Amino acid sequence: MNIWNQAWNWNATRDEEKEIFPCDHYMTSEYRSMIRAIEVFASANIVFRWVCQLKLAPYSYDWIDNWGRQSPRQLTPGVEQLEKGQNFLIGQIVEFEEGRQITSVIHPKLETIFGLMSLTYAVQYRGPAACRLIVKVNVAARNWMERLRRFVLAWGDLIMMRKQLKTIKSLAESNSSYD
Repeated sequence: MNIWNQAWNWNATRDEEKEIFPCDHYMTSEYRSMIRAIEVFASANIVFRWVCQLKLAPYSYDWIDNWGRQSPRQLTPGVEQLEKGQNFLIGQIVEFEEGRQITSVIHPKLETIFGLMSLTYAVQYRGPAACRLIVKVNVAARNWMERLRRFVLAWGDLIMMRKQLKTIKSLAESNSSYD
């Protein structure tokens, strides 16, 4: 893989790159996808509950994107109660499947900064104590300036989301007694 393409895929398989995710149905203009994935040795239920925690905090580099506050290190009771329209990272939940996926679309006020985006966090069962956490982020671009912004965003997202997924993995694996 050449260096210009590395920002678009981290740790995802070819099949995962080709897979259709719910976020794909929310794009109204031409887009490019970023996909990130990680194997987690905890139940899919626990991992999904940690994904729900993204309603509260980003779980990446807190000093950058959480104003210096540490993302919670314990599951917050009730945060797994999902509804359409709830805040989820930089977007709002547009659909979800309990225990399997959460899909959001960027808040309109943030669209001018990041561009039109949709994303899905999917938890795929691999056994009673293993699953795959896959994130697909679609970013639209209609002109060369938006394509440049998307390229820069892909590199920033690679750094931040890699940290986020490793943090979720660590927390899920060390807190598997919540199942």
